[in-house]
Amino acid sequence: MVDGAVGTARRCWALAQNTAMLLCIAIAITPAFKMHFWNIGAEGQVLIGGFDCATVMLKLGGKLPTPLLIIIMLIAALAAGAVWGLIPAYFNAKKNCNETLFTLMMNYVAIQLIGFFVLEWSVPKGSGQIGIINQKTQAGWIPPLFGKAYLINILIVVAVTVAIAIYLSKSKHGYEITVVGESRNTARYIGIDVRKVIIRTMVLSGAICGLAGFLLVAGQDHTITKETAGGNGFTAIMVSWLAKFDPKWMVLTALLICFLEKGAGEIATMFNLNLAFADIITGIIIFFIVGSDFFINYKIVFRGSGKEVAA
Repeated sequence: MVDGAVGTARRCWALAQNTAMLLCIAIAITPAFKMHFWNIGAEGQVLIGGFDCATVMLKLGGKLPTPLLIIIMLIAALAAGAVWGLIPAYFNAKKNCNETLFTLMMNYVAIQLIGFFVLEWSVPKGSGQIGIINQKTQAGWIPPLFGKAYLINILIVVAVTVAIAIYLSKSKHGYEITVVGESRNTARYIGIDVRKVIIRTMVLSGAICGLAGFLLVAGQDHTITKETAGGNGFTAIMVSWLAKFDPKWMVLTALLICFLEKGAGEIATMFNLNLAFADIITGIIIFFIVGSDFFINYKIVFRGSGKEVAA
């Protein structure tokens, strides 16, 4: 019975960690989405942030004190994510390029870039895996807090969530993001520099994605692969959308999606089903949740009859 309680506690803690990472990425893309800049590149921004973090761990691990090394890793991850967000923002603001396609394509650039260096640094050579970085020295690893390995990760995500909620609702920058999202022409009319707002917001969005990459590499996986983000860059879009771009509700939507995925996985295991079945179940549930949102906001009226079919 004690073993069962311990197992349950571990599963709950793992769920909390997964929720925190998904929430962090959802928080990252929310400022851009609220501005109606469709940042589909969170996956790549997380990966490139994690990649720079892992690079610092590999090259400077054991050469610097761990606190200083972690600070450099964090700066590198934030900068990498910010640059990955800046590139599509610049071309959208200056050249009117389509941000959806641009950010989506940047994901594949990041994936292939990481794939190349993982193969170059693989141990043993040619295996295609770096393995656990600094496993003996744990240089660059985020230390546990009160005996909990992921507690610092969770606390950082909570702090970022609160900060972004205040930023969007109380600051001048948050107001400008809202106005640009409502109408770029109106924003220009009242004197807002739309290009500056787009670039600034995407740099912030990319930097927080880079933070998520840092937390994944330094605080959770201690390695880097093409699957480090685990598809959360795309799942986070649903988290943000379902919460109506409101950070305080994203805590619940992130928990809901992680809970659904975990439960669906348990069902698949229990009935000896393919693990892809869990993704199918989760996808169907989310599809109907999003579909119901359509009928909440719109109603169907047949022309000439005056009869409302759905509201």
